[in-house]
Amino acid sequence: MTEKRIAILGTGSIAHKHAEHFSVIPGCRLVAAVDTNLDRAKIFAEMHAIPQVFASVEDLVAWGEFDAAVNSTPDAAHYPTTMQLIAARKAIFCEKPLAVNHRDAMTMTEAAEEAGLIAMVNLTYRNAHAIQTARRMVESGEIGTIRHVEASYLQSWLTGRHWGDWRTDERWLWRLSSAHGSKGVVGDIGVHILDFVTFGTNLDIVGLSAKLRTFDKAEGNRIGAYDLDVNDSCAMTIELANGALGVVHMSRFATGRRNDLDLVVHGEKGALKVWADHENSRLEVCLGPDIETQTWKLVDCPPTPKNAERFVIALLSGENGEPTFRRAAEVQKLLDLCFAADEEGRRLAVD
Repeated sequence: MTEKRIAILGTGSIAHKHAEHFSVIPGCRLVAAVDTNLDRAKIFAEMHAIPQVFASVEDLVAWGEFDAAVNSTPDAAHYPTTMQLIAARKAIFCEKPLAVNHRDAMTMTEAAEEAGLIAMVNLTYRNAHAIQTARRMVESGEIGTIRHVEASYLQSWLTGRHWGDWRTDERWLWRLSSAHGSKGVVGDIGVHILDFVTFGTNLDIVGLSAKLRTFDKAEGNRIGAYDLDVNDSCAMTIELANGALGVVHMSRFATGRRNDLDLVVHGEKGALKVWADHENSRLEVCLGPDIETQTWKLVDCPPTPKNAERFVIALLSGENGEPTFRRAAEVQKLLDLCFAADEEGRRLAVD
């Protein structure tokens, strides 16, 4: 088995997680780190025993001795850097969201598909054992026809300091500023909960309404170079392809909730509850006679490969894995529709 050589683009905080994951997966090795901040890239490379360092994608491509790249650059940089990698015919594992709008996401998707490349997106919560088991139960018909869905992704880092102080830490400040590439809570965590809902139910969203809210957080809503102008909370109603209805909400002001994804799916024959965070997940079900007493029972969920492992499997097999670029582009279309529905103040159909 020939090891696949992997480069990491962007060496900020999430890149360290990627380096830790890929460094222990059989069948691959890290060969290069790339960052416009060359000093930071050098420190990152030394920390993770990566032999080559570059200050640009152009320099990386000119060197050429890699098979795939992990794109952990800021959101707004995903499109230009990924398009360069596609042109160089390199496989890509991109951080979410794939792009900042559906048009760019589809351009990336179609280019990668036309080139026949392995192209996947790190929709992190596909790693949750519980959502994978829930999906299998839905597919096998164990809860019957789905009629109603409740989902939320709730964080509290704007009211607590458990991940650092957002008032002084640029890792969080940029997420509050559109000029720095942020699409707010919708772009940051909405991408996860909408994937969670549609993957977990195995149903597409065909229509939605949304209300976004940006709260005052500092004097003049500005801290240094950062205008704090993006959405902090979102409440949505959705219609699924089979006619079922649902509610989805997300916020960074959810005091008391550190980092919680919840999905409840109500079917005609049963129901399931999924909870997940960065490291753990849990599945409860209400089935059969338990419907009459509203009794919920824990389900033992077998382990599932992480997205990074799926990517290496795809590299070695030559067959693209999930989540694909196309899947991420479909979710991006929903995110774009949230903004449009909020602006127009009405339900919009997903064309």
